[in-house]
Amino acid sequence: MSDNFTLHPRSAELLAAGVPAEYHAMLGHHGVGTLVEKMGIVFTHMSTESMVATMPVEGNTQVAGLLHGGAHVVLAETLGSFAAAFHAGQGRSVVGIEINATHHRGAASGIVTGTATPIHLGRTLASHEVVMTDEQGRRLSTCRITNMILDGRS
Repeated sequence: MSDNFTLHPRSAELLAAGVPAEYHAMLGHHGVGTLVEKMGIVFTHMSTESMVATMPVEGNTQVAGLLHGGAHVVLAETLGSFAAAFHAGQGRSVVGIEINATHHRGAASGIVTGTATPIHLGRTLASHEVVMTDEQGRRLSTCRITNMILDGRS
């Protein structure tokens, strides 16, 4: 274990979700949340320039057998919120104030990848575009999320 970080109380939860240990102190004061666990979301890349996570279609479908539109939004909000928290830094928190989604095509199986890229990174607001793609790289949906950045932890 590196001396650059200390073991966080939610380390097991964060590691299971793919959050590297060096980010636990900065991003872990709330953990990843039970919905992230239930949806099977796993982070694969974290930086200010992009935040990437995957989610299985299986277990997250609607009655027609396609990935539920709300599942797209859960993945987008998870990525956008973590990306905003990453930008805000330790000791600050974020709350979502707006999200929208456009669904372009359905997915009936496989793994969906979401990639959040910044649109605006300010002192009090952070906005991200989140694009969900299937395993063939086809765009499934596009979301935009805006988070308010707060001083201190809520």
